[in-house]
Amino acid sequence: MSYKNCWQLRLRLGVQTPVHTTKSTTPRPGLFKKCTYATHPQKDKPKLPKFETFVKTPKKDPIKEKKAPTEFTPMSEIPISPSFFAEDSDARAKEADAMQRYTAEDCRRKFSKPQRNIQMLTREFIHDSLYHPQYGYFSKHALIFSPDQAYDFNSIRDGAELLSIVGEQYHEIEQELDDVSNIPRQLWHTPTELLKPWYGRSIARYIVQEYRAKWTNQESTGTHAPLIMYEVGAGNGTLMMNIMDYLCENEPDLYVNCQYKIIEISGKLARQQQKQWQQKHRNVDIINASIFEWNKVVDERCFFIAMEVIDNFAHDVVRYNTVTGEPYQGFAALRRDGEFEEWLEPVNDPVITRYLEAREAVGYVSPCLRHPWLRQLRSKLPFAPNLTLPEYLPTRTFEFCEILHKYFPKHHLILSDFHRLPDTIPGYDAPVVQTRFRGSMVPCSTYLVQPGWFDIFFPTNFELLGDIYWLVKQQQYKSNDNTDNNSSMKKPRILGQRDFAQQHAELKRTRTRSGENPILDFYENNTFLLS
Repeated sequence: MSYKNCWQLRLRLGVQTPVHTTKSTTPRPGLFKKCTYATHPQKDKPKLPKFETFVKTPKKDPIKEKKAPTEFTPMSEIPISPSFFAEDSDARAKEADAMQRYTAEDCRRKFSKPQRNIQMLTREFIHDSLYHPQYGYFSKHALIFSPDQAYDFNSIRDGAELLSIVGEQYHEIEQELDDVSNIPRQLWHTPTELLKPWYGRSIARYIVQEYRAKWTNQESTGTHAPLIMYEVGAGNGTLMMNIMDYLCENEPDLYVNCQYKIIEISGKLARQQQKQWQQKHRNVDIINASIFEWNKVVDERCFFIAMEVIDNFAHDVVRYNTVTGEPYQGFAALRRDGEFEEWLEPVNDPVITRYLEAREAVGYVSPCLRHPWLRQLRSKLPFAPNLTLPEYLPTRTFEFCEILHKYFPKHHLILSDFHRLPDTIPGYDAPVVQTRFRGSMVPCSTYLVQPGWFDIFFPTNFELLGDIYWLVKQQQYKSNDNTDNNSSMKKPRILGQRDFAQQHAELKRTRTRSGENPILDFYENNTFLLS
């Protein structure tokens, strides 16, 4: 399929150039984990000629002189020239033909700044915007909020006073960042930082409990296999520090032989982790690499930790034909004039195809396709769209599951992230796209924004993720002929933040004077997946 035909498909399906609109709100630590900064000025949206979805085609009766009742022919059945929709459609079709498609890896190897006149699959565009080593969001503009000293929760009146303290510290750091440099910085926080060290200690207590219950060597010696832990995307390294401190103080027999390995894609964060923490804990290893480039099989049993990481894993976008249900994959077109547009084509990407097949295998039906009779009814109405709302597919998370089961076959997953987010852009499982401007958070209405200046993060459907994770694990066991162990596998558990904390946190240490408990009451939109 040529790109010219792809452009015609885009026009026929009614996909328009997205509008870059923003609004200002006040940061709320209990809901938002990130704050970012503004981008380049937006251009006016190009005006397209108005058109009708249905065209009247009166038919004459050859016998009677009077006219028959007017009939309506759907626009999809009428051959339409692209010039019917836009005056410059021919020029844009030629521009599309001239565009070369790139991946995020291509941009990492070839370019040091964002390019124009190229096209990228949606997940490649988002991954490049967040993780490019030269201009990516996490490489240049992201800073993680971490208080110098842990909060003494027992001396704080209640949650409101805690939020007030956090807000003042946020304001001070933001002022320092704005005063020191003209380069804007984005500040964000996670439960690991805000609730340290008790949040990390709850993870450590869970690891020790699982290790002693299931990893004990049953030989006569009564020894244990070494405790090995991997963490992907460790940020400042606070979680690693809290876990290792807990083991050193409370489990010295495990601490002596344990190994803690961090897989960090950001070179800046990897250097920071090595400088600050590696000197204290000699059994920590920091690997500056992307988990998606991992190619070494780890045969040992290990815990694999991913805390507040998969929300920044790039997604793909699909839309479905409202009548046939056929999916179309989206890709970002970065035009010569600096504008970004979303174009569509029939699904042909192997990762999207595998994910859709896996989702169908677990019995999940897209919310876009759950009411076929309603879609059929809507399609017959005047001015009805012939495409559904966009749906964002967690294809990078799907690849992450494949890598875990392929290269870490004996891993025990500890994953936590957000199942619900406010101010998302339109669509199903859509992300929050936001930046920071003069101390206020500004959410945007599209993911098609200047690479590197915006945080783009997604909510996670944990029930679906658990089913997909389980399916990939079964497929991997079958491919390795491990049928004997297949019957002993258990599906992953899904726990809310409150349930996990009630089971494993030291609640007395995080209780305020009023009886409120931030480790229970904050981050209610956080969920754990435990394999």
